[in-house]
Amino acid sequence: MSKDYQKIVESAHALHGDHVLDALESSSHGLSSDEATKRLEQHGPNSLPAPEKEGLLKRFFKHFHDLLIYILIVAALVTALLGHWIDTGVILAVVVINAIIGFIQEGKAEQALASIRKMLSALAHVHRDGHWREIEAETLVPGDVVRLKSGDRVPADLRLINVTDLRIEESALTGESVPADKTTEAVEADAGVGDRHGMAYSGTLVAAGRGLGVVTATGASTQIGQINQMIGEVQTLATPLTRQMNEFGKVLSVVIVGLAFAMFLIGWLLHDFSVNELFLAAIGFAVAAIPEGLPAILTITLALGVQRMAIRNAITRRLNAVETLGSVTVICSDKTGTLTKNEMTVRHVVTRAARYDVSGTGYAPEGEISLDGHIAELSAHDDLHALVEVASVANDSHVARHEGIWTLTGEPTEGALCTLALKAGFCSDDYQRLANIPFESENKFMATLSETKQGQRRILLKGAPDRLLDRCQYQRSANGTTEPLDKAFWEMEIDALGAEGLRVLAAAARELESEHDDLKLTDLDKDMVFLGLIGIIDPPRPEAIAAIKACHQAGIRVKMITGDHAGTAMAIGREMGIGDGQHATTGAEIETATDEQLQALAHDNDIFARTSPEHKLRLVKALQARGEVVAMTGDGVNDAPALKRADVGVAMGIKGTEATKEAADIVLADDNFSSIEKAVEEGRTIYDNLKKAILFILPTNGAQGLVMLAAVVFGLVLPLTPVQILWVNMVVAVTLALALAFEPAEPEVMQRPPRDPAASIIDAGFLWRIAFVSLLIGGATLMVFQYEIAMGMPLDVARTMAVNTLVFGQLFYLFNSRFLRESALRLPLLFSNRAVWIAVSVLIVLQLLFVHAPFMQLWFGTATLELRHWLIPVGIGFVVFLVIETEKYLLRRWAVK
Repeated sequence: MSKDYQKIVESAHALHGDHVLDALESSSHGLSSDEATKRLEQHGPNSLPAPEKEGLLKRFFKHFHDLLIYILIVAALVTALLGHWIDTGVILAVVVINAIIGFIQEGKAEQALASIRKMLSALAHVHRDGHWREIEAETLVPGDVVRLKSGDRVPADLRLINVTDLRIEESALTGESVPADKTTEAVEADAGVGDRHGMAYSGTLVAAGRGLGVVTATGASTQIGQINQMIGEVQTLATPLTRQMNEFGKVLSVVIVGLAFAMFLIGWLLHDFSVNELFLAAIGFAVAAIPEGLPAILTITLALGVQRMAIRNAITRRLNAVETLGSVTVICSDKTGTLTKNEMTVRHVVTRAARYDVSGTGYAPEGEISLDGHIAELSAHDDLHALVEVASVANDSHVARHEGIWTLTGEPTEGALCTLALKAGFCSDDYQRLANIPFESENKFMATLSETKQGQRRILLKGAPDRLLDRCQYQRSANGTTEPLDKAFWEMEIDALGAEGLRVLAAAARELESEHDDLKLTDLDKDMVFLGLIGIIDPPRPEAIAAIKACHQAGIRVKMITGDHAGTAMAIGREMGIGDGQHATTGAEIETATDEQLQALAHDNDIFARTSPEHKLRLVKALQARGEVVAMTGDGVNDAPALKRADVGVAMGIKGTEATKEAADIVLADDNFSSIEKAVEEGRTIYDNLKKAILFILPTNGAQGLVMLAAVVFGLVLPLTPVQILWVNMVVAVTLALALAFEPAEPEVMQRPPRDPAASIIDAGFLWRIAFVSLLIGGATLMVFQYEIAMGMPLDVARTMAVNTLVFGQLFYLFNSRFLRESALRLPLLFSNRAVWIAVSVLIVLQLLFVHAPFMQLWFGTATLELRHWLIPVGIGFVVFLVIETEKYLLRRWAVK
């Protein structure tokens, strides 16, 4: 394909249909089979390429690619060489379990691409060799002439050359609330996808009418193909927690290896340890210092969060997304179906006599028509009755209750009019339709000739206000008589409704003689009486308004990114508290902005209208470049690339496309923005609980490492063996640390600003607490061990005492860790988390087995203890609790000063 040819194809929407046919070397009669075969070889099949998939082994073994894991593997190898097979088995079991958990939880983003491929049409009606035939859509080529009818899925990108009342549902690509009217007219070259009225795009659905078009692009060259390519190319960023834990892992690895090497040298140069003893001591130190239980705790904590979020209608597809939600600073939301109900609703009815307000949202007839705050009954308002009559009778759609849900059959705009009639108590069953003029794109109106039960015949006309004003010479006056049309008044009212972001329809009618039984366009030019206007909107969800307010209180900015028109977007924004209500950045402005300019635009503005998939993706990248943690919501295929790129992609579960769901991290089961706000609250709680778990686990490892390091440096007998250290690490993590995952939310969790995504998970206060508790528990353990050895206690008994001192010190420290800074010495709070007491009970049982069960004594080298040997570790643990509470009290007082 030549470059000139490619340019013509790319600008097909801006060219006349005949010019496109000429450029494609085709005609209105289509191609021959021979020519189609040649072009199929040149352009390839009309399908989307399948992505390359990672093999199962590669996906599994990449979970071993971590410095801390490498250290554990080396430790396992050394213990195997030394013949300590139990130690080897326990260490390798920890490593393999960690990899299995990661492998199972890994997301499968390639399914998003498969979902897009399913959207493509399987068959197409094409004109070849002078005949219409149905062929496999995969064999379509540029230049083919294709026929469309209501219910068809568009099989390729088409330049329309003939249309009859053609309307196409393009919301998956454009975000438009209603089907787009199609014409054969050319538009500006820089027009967005939603404004290209002469094009039909692959994967969209024909809602009504018929059309004829020439194929301009197939396969990967189509609009949906370009989105598919964008999804494949988009890089998914690491979550804040992942980045923080990776950095922490690197630093910790260097520190552990350095200290282990230094400990080996000190023991070799200054003391008479054997090489085997030093190897075991170094391995014991590494095993003690590495928080091997942390990955399991992180995974379990996140998994519990997933369950709690599912109860709140947020289904999580990737574990890390749970925590990432808690650090979100910006939520970028699609409008249609997310912030709004995607159910057109009448808001206002304007007649010459009054302006009526209509309450309620969606297709359910729940709400009322009011005037100046009082219910307006049809029997008392003839002007309202006349307009509602047109809306209900000149209507080809209907709404009905099915399994408790009000659903629409037909056009969304007409569905809104049906609901208006139900709210007004109007019934059209007594009307008989004698003739009609269907809606056509060229006319933009619909008319019916209907007969009432009393035998009266009326022309009822509804449609675009400008078209009806041109056909009416009269209007219904405020007192119910007929008077000359006041066009200036109605144009002012149209502008007022449009300024509210409403889609405006007009209604007109006139009486006919009883013998008149047909309807022609010329009948609409005689004495039509203009009745009034109806303002319709896709209303915002009331609960979403409250959720946005809660997000603002939590320091989270909410931005609306939609394919809809700027006026509609601003109107919805004003109602929802998004933006200043006066300005919306358009896709055209995004298109011309440099990356640096777009960063400023993305930061300074909250409403973006007439956006394409590329624009949404650029906006997300621009916000991330400024250091924001971005959540992106959406339901259409056009949202999928941005959802994949965002730190958290949120898809709609009811009205969202499968491609969007597969690209997302979280799927909302109720399509409700308020569920995002609840999920953010859950995410913040999870992060708090992860911090508590880390603050609990790291001093545990610090205390054990300190015991081993001090023993070698001072030439003492090792107080713990590597396998005993692993026991302490795993049993404490699995029982005590896990209990912290069940901690309830802090009272002010949604009143504080988002945490800085660049900030370390371990700050100066954390480091102090880790060092302080490590010295406290580690020092106490070493003292107990040395004292028992000095008293002539057997080595296995002294080591068992040392293990118990570590365990009970950590058990009491658990109660300190439940509250990062607040006091734990409050009786009601001691029992606010039942999981803590269950964990404590389980730990005590496990520790009794560890000490007294013969098979545990064999595996771990423990010995039976007397009652006094149990009382010493318990007493030390209680002292640890009191000392740390005193430290917290002093820190709180110091912070106040």
